[in-house]
Amino acid sequence: MARGWESKSVESQQSDAREASNPTRPRLSAEAAARTRERETLRLARQRVLQQLERTQNPRHRALLEDELADLNRKLDVGES
Repeated sequence: MARGWESKSVESQQSDAREASNPTRPRLSAEAAARTRERETLRLARQRVLQQLERTQNPRHRALLEDELADLNRKLDVGES
């Protein structure tokens, strides 16, 4: 029976430690959350294009990727303002 109480105590301590280590972040409004998601999507798309640029050797594909990169950079810059 002592083990049952002990394990409950350990479980409670672990739960308390988890809650203490995760500071609560302020809740974002729907608009702010959407902007954050959109910015992250653009950032990931930019990263993907950069990786493709490193690998491509076709000049036409490279030009297309550079145009796409410029467009993504412009959208990211607009989002910062």
